[in-house]
Amino acid sequence: MFIINHMRLFSIFLSGMLFLLLSCKSEPGNTDKENAEKPLKNVVVPLFSSDSAYRFIERQVGLGPRIPNTKAHKQAGDFFVAQFTRYGAAVTVQEFSATTYDNQKLSLRNIIASYYPERSKRILLAAHWDTRPFSDKDEDKPRGYFDGANDGGSGVGILLEIARTLHSAQPPDVGVDIILFDGEDWGFDQATAETLYGKGVDYPLPKNLLSWWCLGSQHWSKNKHKPNYSAYFGILLDMVGGHNSVFVKEGYSMEYAPGIVNKVWSTASRLGFGNIFINKNEGSITDDHVFVNEFAKIPMINIISYDPELGFFGDFHHTRKDNMDLISKEKLHAVGTTLLHVIYQE
Repeated sequence: MFIINHMRLFSIFLSGMLFLLLSCKSEPGNTDKENAEKPLKNVVVPLFSSDSAYRFIERQVGLGPRIPNTKAHKQAGDFFVAQFTRYGAAVTVQEFSATTYDNQKLSLRNIIASYYPERSKRILLAAHWDTRPFSDKDEDKPRGYFDGANDGGSGVGILLEIARTLHSAQPPDVGVDIILFDGEDWGFDQATAETLYGKGVDYPLPKNLLSWWCLGSQHWSKNKHKPNYSAYFGILLDMVGGHNSVFVKEGYSMEYAPGIVNKVWSTASRLGFGNIFINKNEGSITDDHVFVNEFAKIPMINIISYDPELGFFGDFHHTRKDNMDLISKEKLHAVGTTLLHVIYQE
C-alpha cells in the first residue's frame, strides 16, 4: 500500500464523505460522544499471548514468501484454513482469480473465519496474508524476495491468536468474523514498474477495479461470503509487529469511522499502551479498509505501522529487512490485548 493520490481518487473521498454523513446516525460506534459516555462492562477479558502470536508469524515465514501462485502461498492458505477449523470457526474459502498490472493471472483465496454466527451484532477483524513479489525498495536487490514477517505476517499472527483465544475462552457478547484478504500487496507504483519492466509501459486500470492494490478486499466487498452480510464495525491490521512502529490515526479511518478510531485508541490508552497508540492524525493510506468502507459499507479503520522518524511505513517496507528480526512481542501484545478488550467491551 502507499499514500493515496488525492486527485486520482477524489471520487472515493466524495463518496466516502457522503457515506459518513448518511451512516453516522445508524452506526452507533461512529460518534465520539457515545464512546466517551459508554461505561465499561464488568467482564473478564481473556489474556492475549504474544508468544503464541509470534510463533504464528514464525510459521508463516518458515513457509517462505506467500507470493500468489507459489507453493508457499498455497501451503500458507491451507494452514490458515486448518487452524481456523481447529479453533472452532465456521470457515469459508472464497476463491477467485485476478490479473495484475503486469498481466500476471493470480489464483487467490480470501479466508473467512466466523465465531458465534448466530449473533446479529458482529465485529469484523482483517489482515492481508499475501507477500509482495519483489523487494522493490531494497537498494541492493529490488528484484528479490522478502519474508513479509511484518507486512502481512504480523497481522495474520495476531488474528490467529485471537481465533485460538476465542475458541478457548468465555465467549464475548458479539459475533466475530476474521477475514484474511489475499492479493493485497502485488499492487502498482510507477517507480517499481519502471525498475522491473522499464519506462514507457502503460498499465491501464480495468473498469472493475479502483486500484491495483487490495485485490482481495475489492473482490470480497463486492461479493460478500454471505448475502447481506454486515458488521457493526471493522478493524484492519497491517504491519503491526515492528520494533520501531507506533500507530497513529490514519486519514481514511478518521474520515470513515472516527468514533471507532477513538474507541480503539482510548482503549489502548486505558490499558497503558498510549506510547504505542499515539493520539495524532496522519495521512491517508490506500489499504483494504478503504474498499470495505466504499463497497461493503462497513465502517472499518486501519491500525498500520508508522515510524516516528521516517513516517509511513519504516525502512523495512518492501525490503529484505522485513524478517523475524523486526518483530516485537511488545507490539504484538499491545495490539492483540487492545483488540480483545474492544471485542469484549461490546
